[in-house]
Amino acid sequence: MGKRKLKELQINREWCKGCGICAAFCAKKVLEMDELDKAVPVRTEDCVVCRLCEMRCPDLAIEIVAEEQIEEEDIG
Repeated sequence: MGKRKLKELQINREWCKGCGICAAFCAKKVLEMDELDKAVPVRTEDCVVCRLCEMRCPDLAIEIVAEEQIEEEDIG
């Protein structure tokens, strides 16, 4: 089974009310709140596709799009 890799992190800024739950639950600090108190992805390369932000968002404003990545195996 392959590891998941982030393809796209979509935030609907019209739906986001700026509660900060997504940023608080992100273990890798991928999300931060901007000057309008809206969630923005700032470190997408650190995302581990745990989907906590997507699941915890009370406004359903976040969508994680992932792609499959083949797990590397030692060939020897």
